[in-house]
Amino acid sequence: METPKVENVVIIGSGPAGYTAAIYAGRANLKPVVFTGVARGGPAGGQLMTTTEVENFPGFPEGITGPELMERMRAQAVRWGAELVPEDVVAVDLQQRPFVLRSAEREVRTHAVIIATGATAKRLHLPSEEKFWNLGISACAICDGASPLFRGVDVAVVGGGDTACEEAVYLTKFARHVHLLVRSERMRASKTMQERVLRHPKITVHWQTEAVDVYGHDRLQGVRVRRKPTQQEEDLPVGGLFYAIGHTPNTDLFQGQLALDAAGYIITQPGTVATSVPGVFACGDVQDHEYRQAVTAAGTGCMAALAAERWLVAQELVQEFASAPAAPTAASVTPAVPPPPAAFDPHQPIHTGSYALRKLYHETDRPLLVMYKAPGCGPCRSLKPILEKLAQELRDRMYLVVIDIEEDPEIAQAAGITGTPTVQLFHRKQRLQEWRGVKPKSTYREAIEQCWAAASG
Repeated sequence: METPKVENVVIIGSGPAGYTAAIYAGRANLKPVVFTGVARGGPAGGQLMTTTEVENFPGFPEGITGPELMERMRAQAVRWGAELVPEDVVAVDLQQRPFVLRSAEREVRTHAVIIATGATAKRLHLPSEEKFWNLGISACAICDGASPLFRGVDVAVVGGGDTACEEAVYLTKFARHVHLLVRSERMRASKTMQERVLRHPKITVHWQTEAVDVYGHDRLQGVRVRRKPTQQEEDLPVGGLFYAIGHTPNTDLFQGQLALDAAGYIITQPGTVATSVPGVFACGDVQDHEYRQAVTAAGTGCMAALAAERWLVAQELVQEFASAPAAPTAASVTPAVPPPPAAFDPHQPIHTGSYALRKLYHETDRPLLVMYKAPGCGPCRSLKPILEKLAQELRDRMYLVVIDIEEDPEIAQAAGITGTPTVQLFHRKQRLQEWRGVKPKSTYREAIEQCWAAASG
């Protein structure tokens, strides 16, 4: 009987911590496997995928967008031999050795584990929040701010840190006016971000103000706020409400198997990234409730890879895979530039723009997936290659059309798009399903297979 393969190290999560760990583990010839994630705990690439300008990461004097920074780190990890798996880990067993990790599609055994699962944006849990989620309420301004729902209307942002200030400034590109609701009498944001907000003519800061509920009919029409000094409540008419109030560590997978603190963060040994289980290491925001910066996450990712390598050597478990780094290409280290417009080719499964959408909507008998994206949307960048891979796998049985909601706002408005990424499934001019956010590839595949089954039945 063939002995099951055992990996040197598996990294759970991406972002600056996970990708840096992959780079260092790859350079150590460990051939790391990286579960980048899909939907569980946020998009592949972590919180920076929902960030606009990153101005404090060393080496970028002009700044860089969060998604672009993550694309560069990802390309560097691939260059050094990391195997990226775009799936969510749904179960782990850290009680047996080798450790066992499971996703919806595979089971992996490994000698060492690096946890870089990060944290998820918190919600306020207002009484009427669920009713208006994705109908005016969002936790990601960069994902949803460009949607027709928020253009030319007043919006509100809740929070007082750098993220809240950044989102408030970003939303001024689309909204008529932005109200920043700050619970205390001062902000936690950096001085630079505070100055940008306070000087911006389209932003009003409401000090010592908290949201207590929301209201509207078919979509959000306002926020009920409380002025803390007087405890008086009043209505603030807005068409959008964005949360930027902190995060919760993504550690539910490890409860009962690793030592966690009262807030749910993984406890590491002082001055190290070692957890309570030998051979398991934690890096990034999942174990850092104090600094939570991209550069500190990258630093602990480096520590985790070095610690894992040393532990594997000490336990005489390491298997080295000697390989030269793949030659970097312009496409791997720079943002993709859309190709020039070309004639529509019905033999290709992947298309972009409104012309292709209209033509396929009216003429094809195949299932049609339509993905709506925004240029700065990090989750969109995570989802697009997943759908493209599916379209290539089923190239003779489906089409994929990608719509940029800034380039085709009328299409997005007609489709009722309130945030990105959104995917709609059409078959024979009927809209059958809609998904918001990033879902596993199997979700879309199953829906398309149901179309075939219904057509053949």
